[in-house]
Amino acid sequence: MNKETIKYFINPQLNLLLLILGLTFSTLIVAHGIDSTTKSFLLNNTGVSIIPFIYIGAKHMVTGYDHLLFLIGVIFFLYKTRDIIIYVSLFTLGHSFTLLLGVFNDIMVNPYLIDAIIGFSIVYKGFDNLGGFNKLIGFQLNTKIAVLVFGLFHGFGLATKLQGYELNNEGLLSNLIAFNIGVELGQFIALVVVLIALNIWRKFDSYIKFSGLINTLLMAAGMLLIMYQLTGYFLEN
Repeated sequence: MNKETIKYFINPQLNLLLLILGLTFSTLIVAHGIDSTTKSFLLNNTGVSIIPFIYIGAKHMVTGYDHLLFLIGVIFFLYKTRDIIIYVSLFTLGHSFTLLLGVFNDIMVNPYLIDAIIGFSIVYKGFDNLGGFNKLIGFQLNTKIAVLVFGLFHGFGLATKLQGYELNNEGLLSNLIAFNIGVELGQFIALVVVLIALNIWRKFDSYIKFSGLINTLLMAAGMLLIMYQLTGYFLEN
């Protein structure tokens, strides 16, 4: 394998573009849900099951293209570790609160509409990264508040999927906490992978050059998710 071939395969901007495109087209191929084995476990589980719920939470986040696309948008222009921790913590606070609140208090939200809002959060962050609000209204909206608010909606999205399986009340709080711990572990794993890719790419001039394209693709992915979910909503109703 020659040097040009090696350079092609480790090209960071190409790999991130392929990741975004793969996540984008996955919105058309399959709904972000729970596999049959996990469904069976959730429907039949009784009592406290800490490890299985941690695993399910981690798996759900790692395979959750909607959450991952939003996080890519959030950290795309964050260069300092402190800033990344602050923004990710706000997102975590938001989705952890509504995940526990939604399931434990049986607060029902239409799954199609909540996933459409999650799609909108991806569009919002891509538009924000492109400086769209400065151009459109002349000033930048508070990004930290936006990330926290959208985190609340992402949490309701997680809660809605769990509520569909009528979880047993025995050990419910412990299982929900375990699931949320799994979500955070999955989020951490995904963030590490994305940050490694971004940090490698940031060493190249093409990072800024292609930043507009990446964030446009994020917006496109969000729009696809919105249309997919709204179509499901109107067909169901």
